[in-house]
Amino acid sequence: MKTISQHISYAEATKSSTAIRHGLDNSPNEDTLKKMNIVAVKVFEPMRKALGGHAIFISSFFRAPLVNKKAGGSKTSDHVEGCAIDADADVYKIPGLTNLDIFNFIRDNLEFDQLIWEYDNPDGTPAWVHMSYREGNNRMQVKKASKVNGKTKYTFI
Repeated sequence: MKTISQHISYAEATKSSTAIRHGLDNSPNEDTLKKMNIVAVKVFEPMRKALGGHAIFISSFFRAPLVNKKAGGSKTSDHVEGCAIDADADVYKIPGLTNLDIFNFIRDNLEFDQLIWEYDNPDGTPAWVHMSYREGNNRMQVKKASKVNGKTKYTFI
């Protein structure tokens, strides 16, 4: 499979600096590839199209279990299942497209499992946005991540 969806390549979805640094395999199996396609088609692609079709940087998508562990990810991370994408519109600095736009559009228009406002930029907008989707089992949870005493804390918003 060379692409996960129209605008996400297999290479982009599986690239991991942690995997590269530690010489780890970050290849998803066939079931995980299907889940990756679903979250991309159901959440990422409609959001991208609605917000002008501009390129949006994907900072994290699939993480094999050992890669996730080395990266310090949650033991229950949706990234391990291929059900989550972390997106960061700020990387490309496209006028009129921000992480807040991504967050608000998904929250107000799409079905999802979890939508997480990841930390804060200095201007109070999300540093990046976590989106996940589970076919037939979406909880529509909206959370905000912040650091409290050096640990990540999630609060419902």
